[in-house]
Amino acid sequence: MRRLLAVAATLLTLAAPAAFIPAQAASVTVTALKQFGEPRFKPGFTHFPHVNPDAPKGGSVSLAGSQPGSYDSLNTLILRGVRPRTLGLISDTLMVGSGWELDAAYAHMAESVELSDDYGWAIFTLRQGARWHDGTPITSADAVFTWDAIQAHGAPFIKSFLDRTAKVEALDDRRFKITMTGTGEIKPIIDFAVTFAPQPKHWWTAQGRDISKTTLEPVLGSGPYRIRTVDPGRSITYERVADWWAKDLPTARGFYNFDTVKEDFYRDDDVMFEAFKAGAYDFRGEYRAQRWTTGYDFPAIRDGRVVKLEVPSELPLGAQGFRLNTRRDKFADPRVREALALLFDFDWIQKNILYGQYKRTLSNFPNSDFGAKGPPGPAELALLEPFKAQLPERVLTQPFTLPTTDGSGNNRAQMREATRLFREAGWEIRNGKLTNAKTGEAMTIEFLDGTGALTRVIQPYVETLRRVGINATMRIVDTAQYQARLDEFDFDAIIVNLSFFTPPGTELRGYFGSAAAGTRGSANYSGIHDPVADALIEKALSAKDLEQVQAATRALDRVLLWGFYMVPQWHNPENWIAHKAWLAHPGVWPKYDQDYRSTNFPAAWWVDAAKKAGQP
Repeated sequence: MRRLLAVAATLLTLAAPAAFIPAQAASVTVTALKQFGEPRFKPGFTHFPHVNPDAPKGGSVSLAGSQPGSYDSLNTLILRGVRPRTLGLISDTLMVGSGWELDAAYAHMAESVELSDDYGWAIFTLRQGARWHDGTPITSADAVFTWDAIQAHGAPFIKSFLDRTAKVEALDDRRFKITMTGTGEIKPIIDFAVTFAPQPKHWWTAQGRDISKTTLEPVLGSGPYRIRTVDPGRSITYERVADWWAKDLPTARGFYNFDTVKEDFYRDDDVMFEAFKAGAYDFRGEYRAQRWTTGYDFPAIRDGRVVKLEVPSELPLGAQGFRLNTRRDKFADPRVREALALLFDFDWIQKNILYGQYKRTLSNFPNSDFGAKGPPGPAELALLEPFKAQLPERVLTQPFTLPTTDGSGNNRAQMREATRLFREAGWEIRNGKLTNAKTGEAMTIEFLDGTGALTRVIQPYVETLRRVGINATMRIVDTAQYQARLDEFDFDAIIVNLSFFTPPGTELRGYFGSAAAGTRGSANYSGIHDPVADALIEKALSAKDLEQVQAATRALDRVLLWGFYMVPQWHNPENWIAHKAWLAHPGVWPKYDQDYRSTNFPAAWWVDAAKKAGQP
């Protein structure tokens, strides 16, 4: 499912925010939704600020997968299978974000939405002329079919965005109604509007196709591109749909300019980089500080055929860290988890591996106003005080911090404190091994990795853990096995970056909610099962203004941080990219864009024919 990828809609009338809907009205029909305040873009605007409305169409571009690996399915709905990240190019959602607001949605496939005055239901009217690539009109029957398929077979993460929707029913060919599980909240309707991408019922129900299974047959879509070539595990190529039904809408101007877009897949990160240096693909996002600092000195950079860009990001980032699987008894005690956090020497990693390029992550909501900072303020304390008896005292009194070192690798103070915490939790050193005093079980930790790209980070941590008697190992598996083990929670520890949308919404349940802890394939990898966290999640979801959301997420952040469900790593407030010099872009970056590396690639880029002439 694509969220905030295609931005193509007609804004007919300004949406009325909650405060502006007349109290006596049973419903209001709007073409933009916003959780707080008024939508930024008014009727009659010609294009978004971050596009060139006169960008030329044509040419081809290629990129590599964001991580080493492959793909084995083109079905976006189900849990099983690994999909290309570019697959959203073939789909359309009901409404889309602008890239300039955190909480807005603009009419796209749905030309308007009728809202009840209590937000208990919404009626979407599909745009006249919206059609599938085979020319068949998109209808309400497609929406109901998709909803039923999600309920029966959908991946838990998709379901988490739609879990406030109780029912979807067709009213006629172009109008369908969603009924919510509660009232008073517009956020679940926005989540539905920007997440829900109808699937073609007539295609999926023909010729024995089964939407509950993986497939490598090119799926019929409705978006700006269709799948042209599938080379399983190696590449996927898309071609621009010349008669795309949305191409002339004002907010589509300047988007989707390449005639073809190809995504190549590599099973090794170093091989992927060498392929870029050799000119095998055109656009690359870089994630390794060492490589960004020292590796981009090759002929194409020196002679100007390849350009480096550092793009500052205002987009709230995800929290990257080692996620500890608390479903396993050895990680059930928070003192054990805290000890493991103390043993991760970030300052040594920063000095020796990260080239001083990153910031330490000390929040589940880094680079945003939604995470905890300093000691809790009055609004947070008001939410935390009712749970005082269930929380460690420091949650209500202290800022969350982790100790720093001099970067020498000699973190003896942290090792002593970690050993003390292990001892309090019932683990002691026997014959050089950290052993459970009651069961005699030796502590083992396997770090599961699906790419090998973070070996240089994991291995020093493994060595530190071994020094305190833990039998720590690292295991690299192929992409399919890695995904399968994550779906079954069959791991000790993994590195995951949990991104969130803003303001944080129903994904909070999927990441941190107790119900998701026992749901196969959910994103609650740590197995968090905490009634206090559950209560604070619901406070965030039912907030009436941005300040209430922030207070709830900050309080939630404190509970999670002091629970040590992850060993925090780092984040980068910049996006590092390199691209062929003949690739052009407007130069204005959308403030909160969710596209590739926050550069709106490939949607708003195009080929500069003059620069392209004579270059590979």
